[in-house]
Amino acid sequence: MKIKDHFLSQEIFEIEETDTKGVYKTTPIPSNISRYYESEDYISHHQDSGSFKEKLYKFLQSFNLQYKKNILIDRIKKGSKVLDYGCGAGEFVKYIESDFESFGFEPDADARKAAQTKITRATLIDDINTIKDNTLDAITLWHVFEHIENQDEMLNTFHKKLKEKGLLIIAVPNTTSYDAKHYKEYWAAYDVPRHIYHFSKNGMENLISKKTGWKMRKIKPLILDSYYISMLSEKYKKSPLFWLKAAIFGTISNVNALFSNEFSSLVYIIEKR
Repeated sequence: MKIKDHFLSQEIFEIEETDTKGVYKTTPIPSNISRYYESEDYISHHQDSGSFKEKLYKFLQSFNLQYKKNILIDRIKKGSKVLDYGCGAGEFVKYIESDFESFGFEPDADARKAAQTKITRATLIDDINTIKDNTLDAITLWHVFEHIENQDEMLNTFHKKLKEKGLLIIAVPNTTSYDAKHYKEYWAAYDVPRHIYHFSKNGMENLISKKTGWKMRKIKPLILDSYYISMLSEKYKKSPLFWLKAAIFGTISNVNALFSNEFSSLVYIIEKR
């Protein structure tokens, strides 16, 4: 499938299935991929602009943050060690730092600087290898895993850092959701080339089943993602009343997923064995 980088460069990329059925990879991966992140719009949610759009984003984000935090609270004890890998501007690390011994890792300098101004108890790290092996209770990646090219290497690293029965929590867009099928090449969650990998629900299950030392425990939805992704997709299509169409198709996607379990984005809760 050919996909345009609607967000920034307008360049065309291919998405091809890998050796793992249901897992796809963007090709070619630019050698200077960092320049595809160089946009104020890409990091605009790091800033507090005071606009209506920003206030709405923060309002909806609060629901998402509590939902994500509950995933941890339901499965590990308070005071447990949690690393948010790819923590961005630090919203989630900040949100959980009073309940867990929290760590954040973020390679982007601007996002890391924004995170540092927010946190009070959590610790930002420069390298995951500064954390001792077998010490973490959970590692979270909220829409980060799809950006990682060396996934096999990182899965091995995560496995070393987690305690026995520790949790790896990965949230990624779902290529077999209703909104993905509806928007096709305009589906904003392809986000090439920043999203290097793309996963169907079965694809992620296949990936984890092939890796020794992991067991899939639970799959949960991120309900609000269908609306945000649909809004961006409608904007890429240059649709009038894009916000209204996003509300309609985001809702259709979620209703459809109540029966198919194919939500726009899925959270995979994976246990170290």
